[in-house]
Amino acid sequence: MSTIPALFRHLVDDAAMFPPGDLPLVDAVAAHRLHRQSAYAGLVGPLICTDEDLMKVAAEAARAGEPLEVAVVITGGAGGIEPAVRYGDRSADVVVKAIEVRLRNEDDLSRNALRVVRACDDCLDEESAFVEIGLDGAWERALDVVADAGYAAKLRTGGLDASLFPTADQVAAFITACLDREVAFKCTAGLHNAVRHTAEDTGFEHHGFLNVLLATRASLDGAGQDEVAAVLEERAGERLAATAAGLSDEQAEGTRRWFTSFGSCSIDEPRHDLTALNLLEAQ
Repeated sequence: MSTIPALFRHLVDDAAMFPPGDLPLVDAVAAHRLHRQSAYAGLVGPLICTDEDLMKVAAEAARAGEPLEVAVVITGGAGGIEPAVRYGDRSADVVVKAIEVRLRNEDDLSRNALRVVRACDDCLDEESAFVEIGLDGAWERALDVVADAGYAAKLRTGGLDASLFPTADQVAAFITACLDREVAFKCTAGLHNAVRHTAEDTGFEHHGFLNVLLATRASLDGAGQDEVAAVLEERAGERLAATAAGLSDEQAEGTRRWFTSFGSCSIDEPRHDLTALNLLEAQ
C-alpha cells in the first residue's frame, strides 16, 4: 500500500538526464532504481530518456537483471516513434510506458500533429503518447487533432531561457483548452518546486507544480480562465497546501486523471517541498 497521497502518486517523472541536471546515463539509471526502491517510490514515475539513449539505458538496466520503465522523448519527429516503440516491444530490459514528441516549428501545426498521431496509431498499443504542441501559432487547432485521436498533450513550463517560461495566462489557457477537449496533459521543465516563485540565481518566474495541480482542479470545478490563472500566480505555500490537503481522494484522483505528471531532473526537490508543506510524510 502506497503511503503517497492520491494527489501526488507517480507525479514526478525522473528526467535526471535532462538539463539542468544532466546526470550521466549510468548514474541516472542507478539513482532511478534507488528512487523506485525507496519509501517514497510511489511519488516517482518512469525514467525519461531520449530515443537516442534508449538502447544504452536498456543495456544499463540489463546489468541489474530487472526491466526498467521508461518514457521516451522522440528526437526525430514522427518518423522516430515506431522504432522506439518496436525496440521496447522486443526488449526484455526496458518497458516503454510512454512516448513524448514535440511538434516541429512550422506554419501548419495541425498538419504536423496529424503526422504524429498517424504514426502513433500505427504502432502504439499499451503505451501512452504525449504531444508537445507549444503555445505559438494555431496551437489550439493542433490540440484538436490530438484530442480527436485520443492522445495526450505536453506543456513546456520552463527551461534554460526566460522565453521558455509561459505566463500564468498562457498556462491557464492551455489547461482550459485541454479540459474543454478532454485531453490529459503532462508538463516538463521548470517545475522542480511546489509553489510559484522567482529564482534567486536567474530571476526567472517559475510555476509551481502544486499551483498547476490546483489550477487543474479549479478548472474542473468550473473556474473561468482568469480564476485558473490566479491559482497559478498564488505564492502562499501554506494557502495552497491547505487547499490541497482539503481535497478528497476522489477529487485528487480526478485531478490526476487530467494532469498526469511532470518531468523533473530532481526527485528530491519536489519531495522535500511537499514534506516541508506537510503534504508528504518525511521519508
